[in-house]
Amino acid sequence: MGRHREFDVDKVLDAALCVFWRKGYEGTSYVDLTQAAGVERPALYAAFGNKEALFRHALARYHERYLDFIPRALQRPSAREVAAQFLYGTADLQTRYPEHTGCLGVNGVMAGSDDAEPVRQALIDFRAQGETLLRERFERARKEGDLPPDAKPDALAAFVMAVTHGMAVQAKAGFSRAMLEAVAEQALSAFPAPQAPAAR
Repeated sequence: MGRHREFDVDKVLDAALCVFWRKGYEGTSYVDLTQAAGVERPALYAAFGNKEALFRHALARYHERYLDFIPRALQRPSAREVAAQFLYGTADLQTRYPEHTGCLGVNGVMAGSDDAEPVRQALIDFRAQGETLLRERFERARKEGDLPPDAKPDALAAFVMAVTHGMAVQAKAGFSRAMLEAVAEQALSAFPAPQAPAAR
């Protein structure tokens, strides 16, 4: 008969998430994870599987717990307000916790060993989901006349995501929230204005 699990799975997952957020996937060792979680390696294996599986659990937790500003941004009434809340929400999250700055989805694995390739691909897919949501929202904005007819929703979505990815790198390098917000404001200055109503 197996031993009863004697730890809080949610607390262990939150601890692992913070370590991955701070150190990235390959920079995180099992020693880091067991020390942060306060459980032994066999218990981590039993609860979550291997390190890659644990990272995937942590990434899902990150999406659930920390990216709630994204659906709120998508509900904003104008495309520019969507982009603004997306960018300012990013600046807030990436600087909110001094012990793990930046973005897990960006800084988790940008490039790594062959062993880390499945995780790198999972993060590419993770980021692509956000870009798809933005593109779809900007397509609706163009149909509604909130963006000009020649606006390119796919390029706009890629632009906003590229800015947020750059902000993640800057936050990891120690840039302040004020500076990231200034970057967001600069990016918004390049955002297309709604189509002017035709003169009667």
